[in-house]
Amino acid sequence: MNSESRTTPPNNLPRYRLITGPDDASFCHRISEALAMGYQLYGSPAATFNGQNVIVAQAVLWPSL
Repeated sequence: MNSESRTTPPNNLPRYRLITGPDDASFCHRISEALAMGYQLYGSPAATFNGQNVIVAQAVLWPSL
């Protein structure tokens, strides 16, 4: 079953997710994986500095059919 025909996210994941972490390749891979599953970006990303690293957040939402 492809993501276009799913009405709920896979693996019991929630419809809304806020993915956070250091602004690095790992964070980008996590966002890319969510998009490949069928999630869509929701809103703009946010960024802050914790004194050592830039920390980013991106909301993703499972689309309603």
